[in-house]
Amino acid sequence: MAVYLLPDEHDFPDPREAGKEGLLAFGGDLHPYRLLKAYSMGIFPWFSEGDPIMWWSPDPRMILFPDRLRASKSLVQAMRNRPYEVRFDFDFSTVISHCAAIPRSGQKGTWITPDIKKAYNQLFHMGFAHSVEVYMKGCLAGGLYGISLGRAFFGESMFHLDRDASKIALFHLVQHLRKWEFRFIDAQTPTDHLARMGAENIPRSEFLDMLSDALKYPTRKGKW
Repeated sequence: MAVYLLPDEHDFPDPREAGKEGLLAFGGDLHPYRLLKAYSMGIFPWFSEGDPIMWWSPDPRMILFPDRLRASKSLVQAMRNRPYEVRFDFDFSTVISHCAAIPRSGQKGTWITPDIKKAYNQLFHMGFAHSVEVYMKGCLAGGLYGISLGRAFFGESMFHLDRDASKIALFHLVQHLRKWEFRFIDAQTPTDHLARMGAENIPRSEFLDMLSDALKYPTRKGKW
């Protein structure tokens, strides 16, 4: 499969041209409008600091349908027995900084580079990026962030400093998305953690069709 060098314009090739692993193109920039165009086409950036920007659309795609979330008994007990507070869009910049700093098994460094943090903070101020924060004993214990377009939510990363905090954030995000009739949460690539919570792999072609349908609806911009 060919890998394209992006032009200065905010254009992308058809994501169906990417191979199974998903690498479609490289180059370009992280301008907010390029990022929004990428997400609207089922494409996302993923690269390490010092590398060129690389753009991906893998096949299959991991998706969490809001009505298929599985909450384990231990998570239900934690939400019942541990006092916590959930906030939306309260401290986006701190959430993304924690996501960048948390060590991850099998990974060296982080794809959440300073340029990524700057770009997604811009999207937050434009009303397209959102965070969910969980506080325990008055301190930030975990959370997640992502992008919202139409009735699709593109999950980018999550972190926890206290056990179960990121799962609690996801649980409460899903409750809001169900109420707003969102079609899916895009988890991008498979992880055992999300699979245990009900996420599933679907063919890229099916994902792109679902995305096209989700984008027919207005975007819920601004703070949630």
